[in-house]
Amino acid sequence: MTSKKLSLIALFTALSVAGATIKVPAIIGSIALDVFPALVIAILIGGSAGAIVACFGHLISALFGGMPLGPLHIMIALEMAILVWLFSKLYKNRNKVLAGFIFIIGNALIAPLPFMFLIDKPFYVSIVPSLLIGSSINAVITFLLAPHLQVIYVNAKQQEAER
Repeated sequence: MTSKKLSLIALFTALSVAGATIKVPAIIGSIALDVFPALVIAILIGGSAGAIVACFGHLISALFGGMPLGPLHIMIALEMAILVWLFSKLYKNRNKVLAGFIFIIGNALIAPLPFMFLIDKPFYVSIVPSLLIGSSINAVITFLLAPHLQVIYVNAKQQEAER
């Protein structure tokens, strides 16, 4: 991994930390706008970079929320990493709408499924609406920002190549 990619991962992780401070009202205080930087970097430089940012972004967001689910946040961080990686693959294969849809459904309905069994069904039912709203907001921000940032990123790469 080049130092430029590592710097971008660090920058987008910092943006994820900033997004982690913007919370969506929920039963648990860890639903935030921490994932859109991961989705954007996944579009710009790849799914593995996005997965790293998603993982760290979620863990930091959970820390800000007081880690209400404790060590289960590690499982959630891994789920976020997988969802962002999958989003990247679908987005880059020109399936942008499908990528957004899969991310939203995956994050709001599928990722919290283990909690139906680990905690209880009322917990799952109560957390889904907040996750749906948070996932949708993160996806919309991504779809609004990514095209503009892609142009900037591609132009910067071209200027670098010309040097």
